[in-house]
Amino acid sequence: MNFKNLTARFALMASCALMTATEASAQFWQCAPYAREISGIQIRGNANTWWGQAAGRYDRGDTPKIGAVLSFQSTRRMRVGHVAMVSQIVSDREVLLTHANWSRRGGIERDVRAIDVSPAGDWSMVKVWYGPQGGLGTSSYPTNGFIYSDQAPSAPTLDRDLDETRLANITIATAAAVPMKGAVTIAN
Repeated sequence: MNFKNLTARFALMASCALMTATEASAQFWQCAPYAREISGIQIRGNANTWWGQAAGRYDRGDTPKIGAVLSFQSTRRMRVGHVAMVSQIVSDREVLLTHANWSRRGGIERDVRAIDVSPAGDWSMVKVWYGPQGGLGTSSYPTNGFIYSDQAPSAPTLDRDLDETRLANITIATAAAVPMKGAVTIAN
């Protein structure tokens, strides 16, 4: 075997090993830990407990504010509820949400559309952008309301020392379903 073939084999083995290590380090995010990380609201536990835990600790209401966490009620299909941070206000009945574990298991979505479909306009029922459909989903979801943070939200990153290598291994979707350079679908 000549030196050139040996070098090529080594390079192939090294790249396979790096790909395996990278995939193993990819993180699957649940909505609650991710919402806590980006909003600064320090509540722990399943999403369906956040509204009750916020009572007396954080202001709550039915008006969206940037950095607030929208608390979804438990449903038959969503047994532990859901939480998502408001990243932008579009109108009195439309916001953009940043959240995890919605369209894809463990994936993060930034600035996805959510609209208030409640008859009273009080954000008690919403429709949320759903990646596989590339638009608003067909389901409406009951919510408790917004939990307001007393601090500005952090940039929606996984941690303060996030590097671009780790970011490339996380599924990220946008409201327009624009493919991102370096985005990789995380296998279930």
